[in-house]
Amino acid sequence: MASSDVSPSKPPVAAARRAAALRRAIDEHNLRYYVEDAPSISDAEYDSLFRELQALEQQFPALVEPSSPTQRVGGAAATAFESVTHRVPMLSLNNAFSDEEVEAFDRRVREGLRVDTVEYAVEPKFDGLAISLTYEHGLFTVGATRGDGASGENVTANLRTVGAIPLRLAGDNIPPLLEVRGEVLMTRRDFEKLNAAQAARGEKTFVNPRNAAAGSLRQLDAKITASRRVVFFAYGIGSVEWGTRRGRAAPATQEALLQQLSEWRFPVTRERTVVPAGGGRAG
Repeated sequence: MASSDVSPSKPPVAAARRAAALRRAIDEHNLRYYVEDAPSISDAEYDSLFRELQALEQQFPALVEPSSPTQRVGGAAATAFESVTHRVPMLSLNNAFSDEEVEAFDRRVREGLRVDTVEYAVEPKFDGLAISLTYEHGLFTVGATRGDGASGENVTANLRTVGAIPLRLAGDNIPPLLEVRGEVLMTRRDFEKLNAAQAARGEKTFVNPRNAAAGSLRQLDAKITASRRVVFFAYGIGSVEWGTRRGRAAPATQEALLQQLSEWRFPVTRERTVVPAGGGRAG
């Protein structure tokens, strides 16, 4: 074989470098669009980058990687969802409907910790569908619904279509195993657009945005999920192996955890703060 010939299984160095550069650029633009809400290029420019990467991967299949932006949607529709057992149960939250209930909670916390004042991380309670995302060595491998808390449905293919969910983690201090907990939801604006489109086709409309988000994620055909705009916000972790590498340690507070998740390129709510509460010496 002449030196200028290239086997499909071994793409030329220039093509491999260009594909890597395109993946990095597309991931960066996804971050700015979905996470930072500050896109820096037009949709047409983004589509041009995406199509160039698609063309390279079609010409040289060996360039395709599971974490490539082109692999968010693909494959045949599933016939059913498999069950996934959560390594750490996904529990629900308690509610408080009055000032007295909040004050009683704060008192129990201070008494249990034997401190005068507790700092609370305050953030919105999202009304969507709770999910768990498993990353192994920084790569997204499994996504599941909360289900009954002990086990849920494997909706990995559908979650891969959600642009706000990173397929590969960026940054430092990435654990070899990480379960990220968060919420898939639909904004009211996108909910209204979806219902208008459903009604125009003579199809059933959704009752509310939460119902629409859950219905969109539980499609057996991931292409349907991809056609609907849902967003994701991370708010916690489940099972995690921090490992022994120097500098890799668990965040000490909820606020530190959210900051770490943000550095790994997960979207986290900006409407959050840390406030002190309580008073008087506990027990």
